[in-house]
Amino acid sequence: MTRRTASAVLAWLLTGAYAQAADLEHGKTLHEANCVKCHGTEVYTRADRRIHSLEALEAQVRRCRNSLGATWSEDHIADLVHYLNHSFYHFRGEGEP
Repeated sequence: MTRRTASAVLAWLLTGAYAQAADLEHGKTLHEANCVKCHGTEVYTRADRRIHSLEALEAQVRRCRNSLGATWSEDHIADLVHYLNHSFYHFRGEGEP
């Protein structure tokens, strides 16, 4: 591999497109393995939902982690928040298009 090709591949990886797709998939995996044990997706879309911002969503994910006794890292939490926001909430904020 030439230096130019290696640089192009590295630049592509660092754009976030590759990492963002992995984050969504990992968040989905975490959701399916943990969240749906306690509730379905209706809690995200009901008319009287309690979550109205990215900050509140992250706080709720942390509460759920604690309730489950899960050992999620900060990256795990970020992946799950990203998945939930992308799939259900659609809040705009840091890291969102």
